[in-house]
Amino acid sequence: MLIQALLLVAFAVIGTLLVRDATDVRHQAVRRILIVLFGLFAAVSVLVPGSVSWVAERLGVGRGTDLVLYGTVVAFLGFVAASYRRMRALESRLVELTRRLALDEAREDELEVALRRSREGAGDEPGARPGEGARPGPGAERR
Repeated sequence: MLIQALLLVAFAVIGTLLVRDATDVRHQAVRRILIVLFGLFAAVSVLVPGSVSWVAERLGVGRGTDLVLYGTVVAFLGFVAASYRRMRALESRLVELTRRLALDEAREDELEVALRRSREGAGDEPGARPGEGARPGPGAERR
C-alpha cells in the first residue's frame, strides 16, 4: 500500500531529525513550509470535508478519519523529536553557563583572597594612612 510507504518515509525523516543538527536557516525554512502546508490542509479539510476521504482512498487508506489519525501520529512524533532536540540543546547550554559561572566565581574568590593577603602583608586596612598599621576591630580591648 502507498500509505505504508509514506508512513515509513515519514518515520525515517523523524528519526533523522533526532540525530541531525538543525540550527541552520534551511531547517527553519523547511519547518515553516511544513507549518504552512499543515494549515492549508486543515483549511481544505474543513471547507471540503469529502476531500480527506478522497485523498485517503487514493493513498490506500479505507477512511478519511484513518488518514487523519495517521497524520496526527506522524505530527506527534515530529513534535516529540523536535522537543527532545530542543531540550538537549537547552541542557547543554545550561551546563556551559553553569561551568562559566563557577569559574567566574572561583576567580572572584581567588582575587578577594589575594587582595586580603596583600593588605594583611602590608599591615594596612583599606582607607588607612601609610604607617598607621592595622587598627583593632570593633570587639578588641583597648587600654
